[in-house]
Amino acid sequence: MLLGRIVEEVVRTDGRRVLAGLIRLTGDFDAAEDALQEAYARALAVWHRDGVPATPGAWLNTVARRIAIDRLRRDRHTALPDDVEAPPAHIEEQSAIEDDRLRLLFTCCHPALAPEAQCALALRTLGGLTTREIARGFVEPESTTAQRLVRAKRKIREAGIPYEVPPLVKLPERIDTVLGVLYLIFNEGYSATDDSLLRPNLMVEATRLARLSAELLPADAEARGLLALMLLTDARRAARLTAQGDLVPLEGQDRALWNRAQIDEGVRILDDALAMRRPGPYQTQAAIAALHSTAATAGDTDWPQIAALYQALLRQTPTPIVELNAVVALGMASGVSHALEGIARIEARGDLARYHLLPAAKADVLRRLGRPAEAALAYRAALALVTNPAERRYLEKRVSECETGGHDRPKCTSNPHDSRPHPGRSI
Repeated sequence: MLLGRIVEEVVRTDGRRVLAGLIRLTGDFDAAEDALQEAYARALAVWHRDGVPATPGAWLNTVARRIAIDRLRRDRHTALPDDVEAPPAHIEEQSAIEDDRLRLLFTCCHPALAPEAQCALALRTLGGLTTREIARGFVEPESTTAQRLVRAKRKIREAGIPYEVPPLVKLPERIDTVLGVLYLIFNEGYSATDDSLLRPNLMVEATRLARLSAELLPADAEARGLLALMLLTDARRAARLTAQGDLVPLEGQDRALWNRAQIDEGVRILDDALAMRRPGPYQTQAAIAALHSTAATAGDTDWPQIAALYQALLRQTPTPIVELNAVVALGMASGVSHALEGIARIEARGDLARYHLLPAAKADVLRRLGRPAEAALAYRAALALVTNPAERRYLEKRVSECETGGHDRPKCTSNPHDSRPHPGRSI
């Protein structure tokens, strides 16, 4: 493996963990990011000369901390000890959870920050998304996102927002925002804005933090619901792409590749959450995912129950994206012509004019109705909006099939397009 690829892999697997520790050490987001970037540069130089260390992540962490400490000494004119491990004095340890990334998550989600700033900062620092990727999610200019990030970091620094998991008594008032940010990070990992469709590191990290959040608040049904949703959705990861990186829709996936142990755990956690009788949108989405994950074949999918759950989700989270999913599910349960009528209503309002899955869903319904020429036009409309290469190739294949007659009229057995798993919210 080329050295550059090795460094990229270390960045992917260890970068966010190291960054979180540096932020705890320095109390400053920009200083931490600068130290980490210098450590990456040193890694390229030193590893080229001396070879890659046995534990490159640990090497990176040690070097980045030394860089940060040297800068703290210089900037503060303070003789800090060489083995300094404690965070700055203004940070109080108020939680038994010793996890820098969880502390960072709660810092990003502090109520003193605007909701958009909370999401952007968490996606940047915990998710490792670029400013461009975050801007695309917010549907705003990259310069606007960059300014949002700068203001959020300045607010944390000037307001002295502590780097901590808050005391238990304050957790309930913060957990909704934390879960929402984890949801977005996982969603970006499941269906990335750019490049590869999957970013497994984001899915794994979001799931890990969701598990810690559920442990912090064991009586919070939605925390358990989100964890169940992530486990059930991630369990299908191995079947979502071909060896060539092409998208495989849900109905075409090899279910033998699904992670059954993970599905079983997700169902158990969902059952625990539902037993608390405090329903919420994460539990509802997890229940939908459970029905998909426990169906032996695509033809065994309980579409009437899924359609009913989507109606419940629409009442809990009345957004156009949920409405689109509810319309498609109803069509799968009672006839795809009903789905076409619902999609037409959404189109007429213009709510999802820039959302590529609206024309993609319409195209798939038309294809199932045996109207390939109209389906091809709708697929082309989706192609004009899609950004991910894997999804683009999937849509191009569908256009070709419709225009050449290379695909039989499909049975109405499963969701037409397995893309974003969480339709309830968007950035």
